[in-house]
Amino acid sequence: MNAPKQNLELALIGNCTIGALVNRRAGIVWCCMPRFDGDPIFCSLLKNDPINSEEGIFAIDLEDFSHSEQFYEKNTAILTTRLYDIHGNGVVITDFVPRFKQFGRIYRPMTIIRKLVPILSPKLRVYLRPTAAYGEIPYEKIQGSNHIRFVADNKLSLRLSTSLSVTAIMDEQFFVLDGTHYLMFSSDESVQESLPYLGERFLQETENYWFDWSRYLAIPFEWQEAVIRAAITLKLSAYEDTGAIIAAMTTSIPEAEHTQRNWDYRYCWLRDSFFTVHALNRLGATQTMEQYLQYLVNIVAAMDDKPLQPVFCINGSRAMPEKLATHLSGYRGMGPVRIGNQAAEQVQHDVYGAVILSVTQMFFDERIRRRGDQGLFQLLEKVGDKAVGSFDQPDAGLWELRGSQHVHTFSSMMCWAAADRLAKIAARLDLPERQSYWMKSAERIRAVIEEKGFNPQLNSYTATWGGDSMDASLLLACELGYIDGKDPRFIGTLAAIEKALKPEGRFLFRYVVEDDFGAPENAFTICSFWYIDALAAAGRHEEARQLFEDLLSCRNQSGLLSEDINPKTHELWGNFPQTYSMVGIINSARILSRSWESSL
Repeated sequence: MNAPKQNLELALIGNCTIGALVNRRAGIVWCCMPRFDGDPIFCSLLKNDPINSEEGIFAIDLEDFSHSEQFYEKNTAILTTRLYDIHGNGVVITDFVPRFKQFGRIYRPMTIIRKLVPILSPKLRVYLRPTAAYGEIPYEKIQGSNHIRFVADNKLSLRLSTSLSVTAIMDEQFFVLDGTHYLMFSSDESVQESLPYLGERFLQETENYWFDWSRYLAIPFEWQEAVIRAAITLKLSAYEDTGAIIAAMTTSIPEAEHTQRNWDYRYCWLRDSFFTVHALNRLGATQTMEQYLQYLVNIVAAMDDKPLQPVFCINGSRAMPEKLATHLSGYRGMGPVRIGNQAAEQVQHDVYGAVILSVTQMFFDERIRRRGDQGLFQLLEKVGDKAVGSFDQPDAGLWELRGSQHVHTFSSMMCWAAADRLAKIAARLDLPERQSYWMKSAERIRAVIEEKGFNPQLNSYTATWGGDSMDASLLLACELGYIDGKDPRFIGTLAAIEKALKPEGRFLFRYVVEDDFGAPENAFTICSFWYIDALAAAGRHEEARQLFEDLLSCRNQSGLLSEDINPKTHELWGNFPQTYSMVGIINSARILSRSWESSL
């Protein structure tokens, strides 16, 4: 079979415990178990050939393949792929990871279910080749009566239960699909009931769950499909057991072709997670926010005198030493493949604002079960103290520069936001002395930012204090409440960013100066959404709407976005799906959409 060139035409299925990426030919090319940051049981996405690679894939191979169709079932995380051969035969493959309410709680097993339904008389074979140790160790297959066990020394044991011929799957032989059949890939436990009954019951329960979840989203009138898909994707990026939210499902998808900008994003960045829960909260999906806030409170409670690191493992631990997975060649052969992220060792002062901005909602949102109290406020004040002590100190910045440190204006603005929100919380709790203290702290930080972070010659805020370069994160000054969108200083900053950060077409780069790996080659997707929101804040709504439509057209066929976009070809690059980018869809749609009242 001829393998297509690897790309990010992938769909995500998951259940807030695991997530799997499925290509257009129904191959599961990436899935970590037993959780998002675990060993990639399916890892062919990071090999040269995702179809013919020897290991690390779960594929359905249709003989004489002609073409495929793929789509999500409406408002769900259930994926349908139709494969057709040159003779008109085909197979309909329904992929999902079970998630539904059971016994008063959410059932979310480490399980992938595939339902196969024939169109006429298709001839197909099943490739199931899991690996361990990041592609280094193939699993041994042990045949049972209606299952196959997959074992490797000291590794997670797995099992495929199926109503198909076990021998045909073991030997990877072609067979005629003669009816509806199920494949259930999970932990090494026996299935205690009829697999067809179990598979169909799980499918219906999972469909009902996602229908109900989507039904209560407070979506804008326009771009509803895009917003719902973005919301479901963000939900799937939350590791529900601890409340952590990962930046992306993948590691080491390069930010641009043939670069060393390959990073592991399967961790919880406190900054990214703030934007994620804020977007979901605006849609009325508060449960993910509450779970994340509990995760965050635990991190803050364990904080010591050292700077708070910007990223944590999904279990809340700090250590994620960066190393290379040498048995994986990388996406399109563009290694290295990294495990862990050195960013955990960096100093990024904006993280203090991200923490306090997130937890502020516990004091003001009446829907939250556990409301913020004076004890939590005192805990947050320790974070605020770090912000006040750090706002004028050098850091790596939110773009995580590895070879240099500066006083970054955005980091200073986030420290201002920390003090500003603490003043508001103190007022809410009727603590006038603390309110006055934090108001004065915010005013002092603002005064220094205005003196050192604003360049009068450029009529713009700058990336670093006393500098003259631009940084797309400055567009968030309006979103943070630091400045009004029609303030001359924000208008000047918008103009300077437009001039400096759009070297190739309409999409925005995060910066254009050379960093540790040279000059950036691709636009950073979320920055273009920030630009859209800034245009709207400045009153340039038609420009914002057109650019938003342009960005939506860059989504893959499943409605998903990665971290970066090639500004010339619009090809997706970077880790996938990127929560930051999906947040951008939600926020911009809410800002730009006509109201329901004026549209009906």
